[in-house]
Amino acid sequence: MTPQTQTELEAAAFRRLRKHLMEDRTDVQNIDLMNLAGFCRNCLSRWYQEAANAQGIEMTKEEAREIYYGMPYDDWKAAHQSEASPEQQAAFKVAFKENVTDKG
Repeated sequence: MTPQTQTELEAAAFRRLRKHLMEDRTDVQNIDLMNLAGFCRNCLSRWYQEAANAQGIEMTKEEAREIYYGMPYDDWKAAHQSEASPEQQAAFKVAFKENVTDKG
């Protein structure tokens, strides 16, 4: 497999994951993804932003989210996110600390 083919396959897999999370499973809450898998849609948009920045492309968190979500993040939240339960919020604090914040 050539490096170009590998890049194209990786990009296709990313696009399919995005479609799955944004179109097929809008019922799955970000907080549940984070609590179970250690990442969510916001993480994917942050990784997109980090990749852009690494290539010298200036991109804010809000810009990356709008690209990933296909709309302003507040619009996505209003359409698809529900209020998190106290149990979800407590689990999120642990998951966020373990997966997002610096451990060092």
